Amino acid sequence: MALSHMLLRGTALGLVILLASCSTYTPPASAPAPVEPPQPEPKPRVVTPPATVPQAPPRPATSSASSALRPLLAKAGQATERGDYEQALTLLERAQRIEPDSAEVYLGMAQTHKARGDLAQARATAERGLLYCATDAQCSALRAYTR
Repeated sequence: MALSHMLLRGTALGLVILLASCSTYTPPASAPAPVEPPQPEPKPRVVTPPATVPQAPPRPATSSASSALRPLLAKAGQATERGDYEQALTLLERAQRIEPDSAEVYLGMAQTHKARGDLAQARATAERGLLYCATDAQCSALRAYTR
């Protein structure tokens, strides 16, 4: 009993010493803590938005792009005529990756969507193609699908 009592007192004393060594209290120094002088208010900055740069009109198809585009458009037209709409759309999507600003590609897509009976998609595709039409003939052909 005396041993357990001493052991308990020793443990309590050890905890007190341990807690005392972890204390964050520091006695006040003889000099007061330095005080920073007040900072002046920063002046408000006037930010002007950057001038808008006009975008260049869509670039015409380059000779190498148009030479790769023509066979794809022809094959897509043939696929549409024989009723293979998925093949036609695949060819037209490939043509679009080659020349993304081509109104001819959008016209071919609109024609294919209309031929397969998807009038809503034909209209949406034609409206997008109107952004890129360069000639009156292209614009008129695309507008026919938006009505």
